[in-house]
Amino acid sequence: MTSYPAPAQAFSLSAPVRLWDEGFAADPHSRYEALRAQGPVGWGELAPGEPAYIVTDRRAALDILHDPDTWSHDSREWESTAAPDSPILSMLKWRPNPLFNDGAAHARYRTALIDGFDLVEPHDLRERVHRAVDLLVGRFGPVGSADLVDDFARPLMTLIFNNLFGLPDSESVRLHNSIGRLMEGGDEAAAGELEYGRYVTELVTAKTLKRGDDLTSWLIDHPADLTYEEVVWQVFITMAAGHEPTANLVANALSRILGNPVYYSTLTSGSRPVMDAVVEVLRHETPLANYGILYARESLSFHGVWVRKAVPVIVSYGSLGYFSEQAAAGAPHHPHDASHLSWGAGAHKCPLKQQVLLIATEAIERITQWLPDLEPVMPRDQLAWRPGPFIRSLKSLPVRFTPRTPDTAVATP
Repeated sequence: MTSYPAPAQAFSLSAPVRLWDEGFAADPHSRYEALRAQGPVGWGELAPGEPAYIVTDRRAALDILHDPDTWSHDSREWESTAAPDSPILSMLKWRPNPLFNDGAAHARYRTALIDGFDLVEPHDLRERVHRAVDLLVGRFGPVGSADLVDDFARPLMTLIFNNLFGLPDSESVRLHNSIGRLMEGGDEAAAGELEYGRYVTELVTAKTLKRGDDLTSWLIDHPADLTYEEVVWQVFITMAAGHEPTANLVANALSRILGNPVYYSTLTSGSRPVMDAVVEVLRHETPLANYGILYARESLSFHGVWVRKAVPVIVSYGSLGYFSEQAAAGAPHHPHDASHLSWGAGAHKCPLKQQVLLIATEAIERITQWLPDLEPVMPRDQLAWRPGPFIRSLKSLPVRFTPRTPDTAVATP
């Protein structure tokens, strides 16, 4: 068991900071400051009556993420104490996939996913993104206005991931709706999980009966010899983890770009790469804000706090990003600095980083080529955010632009 340094005083567990209400969605930064005031590890609440330790300090976060002997991703002990109707159960309960396992089981699941995605060539993934963007712009381009969340970022990911896993475009709305409800972690989470679970099960059943040139079929035939149930749960986690965070990454980056006309002009002129905006979001406004979830294998003292086993410990990437932005104010700009922890760290670091970056940057480049005069309808500080402890996600991003049709020569990317 690793011994950790402790400050002189631990915090009281009497006043958890809420991470689930509309107030948190509207102003997460004040909540992060309240947590930070408690020390490297704060005491928060993921839902009414659902407490968790919240790590807001980078050193403490790295101590956890690089110490698998002390910390586990297996949530089954917590799950045994959770209420059956807990609004966060759908996001935290154990499943046989890489997110909720350690050691050899984690490595087996992770290897199968990496090997599957390695079969998708970058140029092929780029073409899938372009196809999906073109299809969506073809729908709303002639109107001259759109919501870049519900009309673009989220349906874009359903089109891309449906295509990768072997489903037709006609199934996109079903995926879009079920994952959205699941990820918010509120009253609709259980219904969203149930619908999404049916969706994935039907897909794996169809591919078990008849293979295709897609990720689902490759997982079924992988040398890891995954069971039917294991394939279901690999598809379940990969589609969800790929869809919602990447959609939020695209929307959050577009909102930052469009909220700064000078920034936008440098991107559309080609003098500044889109990757700068994407990395800025990952550093300071990461879309998966509070989903680095671990559990102490045994109760222990950690950075001045007595951490009980079977209570979630959340590495708050959102708070780490917020405080890094405050610290960077006035400092030299290093757009390609990868010091953020949005991808996680250690053995559970996101295995599909390059694919996510390719999807996000290509999507933003493609839509700004199609619609070079995108203009936000309202200032960024007036935009509304979806509630929930785990994600940083806009409710909408309304824009207007000169109407375009696919046959408008000047607008063709």
